[in-house]
Amino acid sequence: QVQLVESGGGLVQPGGSLRLSCAASGSIFNIIDMGWYRQAPGKQRELVAVFTSGGTTNYADSVKGRFTISRDNAKNTVYLQMNSLKPEDTAVYYCKAKQGPLWHTTDYWGQGTQVTVSS
Repeated sequence: QVQLVESGGGLVQPGGSLRLSCAASGSIFNIIDMGWYRQAPGKQRELVAVFTSGGTTNYADSVKGRFTISRDNAKNTVYLQMNSLKPEDTAVYYCKAKQGPLWHTTDYWGQGTQVTVSS
């Protein structure tokens, strides 16, 4: 089992910044990918940014150039730095880790943290 705990959400004005953190604990091995997703009211959950198994990063087109995913392996923590926030970034942000093996993967989700961008 992998436990994920997000933090760092809140209310911010348009153009502002927030940094989200996702701390992983438990049986942290064979993690294939790990990253951030979000879900706005009435919409499907979507990928925001993720570290892939190859060590590369993928971003949603809507956040490229504004958001940056990073990690601290010593702390088993993944971060999402969000700059130039827009009202359309308002959503619950979830951390997800996919654990292998490849022929039998398991997705673990955090509880989510609310990000609200409003003046």
